[in-house]
Amino acid sequence: MSLELAIDFIKQTFVRTGKTQAVIAVSGGIDSAVSLALLSRALPVSQIWPVLLPYARQDMTDAQTILDFVQIPLANRRTLNIASVVDAACTSLQISDDDLLRKGNLMARVRMMLLFDHAKGKDALVVGTENKSEHHLGYFTRFGDSASDLEPLVGFYKTQIRELAKDLGLPAVFLDKAPSAGLWQDQSDEVEMGFSYELADQVLQLLVDQQLPAEQVVSSFAQEQQTLVQKVIDRVEAMKFKLEVPYILK
Repeated sequence: MSLELAIDFIKQTFVRTGKTQAVIAVSGGIDSAVSLALLSRALPVSQIWPVLLPYARQDMTDAQTILDFVQIPLANRRTLNIASVVDAACTSLQISDDDLLRKGNLMARVRMMLLFDHAKGKDALVVGTENKSEHHLGYFTRFGDSASDLEPLVGFYKTQIRELAKDLGLPAVFLDKAPSAGLWQDQSDEVEMGFSYELADQVLQLLVDQQLPAEQVVSSFAQEQQTLVQKVIDRVEAMKFKLEVPYILK
């Protein structure tokens, strides 16, 4: 998988669908930054409509940084604060602020809803930002941040996304910050899952790409790593249902 292949995939998808406009959610994280940078190499920036979707006073400085870096016109940028919609839904559904996961899922789905509505108004395709690591670890909200019309990053593991960011010459802030879905204060992917992406990607390359049995994958690592390796494998197994639903009667 290469930079050129990802750019060509984006170009060909727009040709095939007959669409000329692209909408993308930009969070300020490395995935959306890389996806936007690739998109800007595939389409004229005048045809790209980034949407910032903060919750309340969420800092979007890094999101603005990548918009400036790829030179998105000011007229194409839009910020939609999701707080009023999320808070109203939480009140109606009696979701407490302590129920971080349920509220976080709701936030992801509200962002998806607003993003697709914006795309409808522009007759645009929604460009996703999900990577291969998140995909197989199930680290996404179904029908939320995983919803899109095309996914240019889903063939790249998280560690490969960092290499793409370097190849694209992205500002250092995107290489240095901890991965986060931005669903609550100080939320971190790796802390929440209990292992690093570096380890997870090594495991996934054996388990998914080479399709080795779980026992063989575990035994290929040093003994002091095997407990965490098993944790990665257990998460992949537990989250497989996310890649299979909805179950369809045939």
